[in-house]
Amino acid sequence: MSEWLVLAAAMAAACAVVLVITLFRQYRLSRAGAKEEDDAPETPDVLEYMTMMVGVVYAIVLGLAIAGVWEARSAAQDDVRREAQALHEVTQRAAVYPAGFQEQLRTDIDRYVSHVVHQEWPRMIDRNELSGRGAELLGDLRAHIAHRTPAGELQTQAYQPMLDQVAVADDARNARAQNAGETLPGVVWFGLITGALVTVGLIFTLQIGRTPRELLLAGLFSALIAFLLFLVWDFDAPFGRSGTESADAFRQLFANAAGTG
Repeated sequence: MSEWLVLAAAMAAACAVVLVITLFRQYRLSRAGAKEEDDAPETPDVLEYMTMMVGVVYAIVLGLAIAGVWEARSAAQDDVRREAQALHEVTQRAAVYPAGFQEQLRTDIDRYVSHVVHQEWPRMIDRNELSGRGAELLGDLRAHIAHRTPAGELQTQAYQPMLDQVAVADDARNARAQNAGETLPGVVWFGLITGALVTVGLIFTLQIGRTPRELLLAGLFSALIAFLLFLVWDFDAPFGRSGTESADAFRQLFANAAGTG
C-alpha cells in the first residue's frame, strides 16, 4: 500500500472516529431530553486549563520525536552520499593507472553498486540488515588495489588515497548497517500513541455540539494528530519504507551500474 494511501486512511479514520463519537454522544443527550441537555453544567475552567496543558505537553513531545527521526534520516543520507562519493573518487584517482587496471576497478565498483542498489537495499528496508555479499565485493575492490604495485610517481601518489577512499566507503557502509533499523524504540511509540489517544479523548470532556463549526474543528484536530503520527512513522525509517529512493546518490554517480543509465 502506498504511503499516501496509508496517510489518507489514517486521517480519515481519525476524523470518522471523533465525529461518530461526538454525534452519538449528542444523540444520547437528545434522547434523554432537551431539559437535561439545557441543564448540563458548563465546562469548568480548570478542565479547560488541563486540556490545554496536556495538548501543549504532547505537542512538545511530538515535536521532539519528529526532530529526532528527521535528524537520524539526514545522518543516514549523509552516510550514503559519503559511501557513493568515496567509490566515485576511486575511479577518478585510478586514471593514472593502465586502462586494463582501470577497467578492473570499474568492474569491481559496478558489481558492488549493482548489488547494493538492487539486492542489498530492499533487504535493508524490509529486514533492517545488510548482506554479507556486499562486504565481500568491497573486500575484492580493496584487495585488487592493495595487490597492485605502483609503477611511477603518479601511481605511487594515487595508491594510498585510493585505499583511503575504500576505507571511507567501508566505514560509511558500516554506519549504514547501524542505521538500517528504526530510530524510535517501542516505549517511545507507546508514549506517542497513548498521548494521541489522551489528547484526542480530552475533546469529549468539553461541551462540543453538533454545529458544523464544532464538528469541523474536532475533525481537523484529530486529522492533524494522525498526520503528525504518520510523519513520525514515515521518518522513523532512515532509508524509507516504499522503495530505494534513498539510494539516489549511487544512481547519480553510477547510472549504468544502478540501472538508470
